[in-house]
Amino acid sequence: MKIPKEIKCVIFDMDGVIIDSEEIHKKAYYQTFTALNVDVSKELYKSFTGSSTLNAFQKLVAHFNLENKPEDLVLDKRARYVNFFENDPNLSLVSGVKEIIQYFYDQGITLILASSSAMVNINRVFKRFGLEKYFTAKISGADLKASKPHPEIFNKAALLSKIPKEKCVVIEDSDNGIKAANDANIFVFGYANILSEGQTLANADAIIHDFSELKNVVF
Repeated sequence: MKIPKEIKCVIFDMDGVIIDSEEIHKKAYYQTFTALNVDVSKELYKSFTGSSTLNAFQKLVAHFNLENKPEDLVLDKRARYVNFFENDPNLSLVSGVKEIIQYFYDQGITLILASSSAMVNINRVFKRFGLEKYFTAKISGADLKASKPHPEIFNKAALLSKIPKEKCVVIEDSDNGIKAANDANIFVFGYANILSEGQTLANADAIIHDFSELKNVVF
């Protein structure tokens, strides 16, 4: 897919794109796995990336034939994540992302957040890092019927933006998220975050390694 000639809306993923939270998510997941006494392979864990937490635990319960309810495991993992989030003073935004958000905002480009994280976690990040004013809408995949790689979240983001898809772009760091954007028929930049473990970005329409690159594309 060719990059839109005129971009009016940028749809951001959050974890791994806006905030370097992949490591604390991983810690929270693996603490939960340990409590369940299950041995989760790198390949299985990689398949969770970009999906909602509920979807991840539905896969886990099915894979290990567990009796636990996925909804209960979501709450367990979320509590562990919050503990890490609130007690890690080094948790930070991805390098350069605040500057590119400000740049897009100043250009009058509509910004939409489309994350698989629960809304409570999205709001926690937005409050801590002062992002609220820049975004027209925030969508949590946890509130939708289907999780990434299903395109529902990006179809909804485009709808909320009130801008035609051909003038929208997505920024994603996960293969599940990129597939969701592909299937929503929206141009997608794959952000090569070194902390986003095991993601190929193979189906991204373009790959960036630094957010400053976006200024040189069409903006």
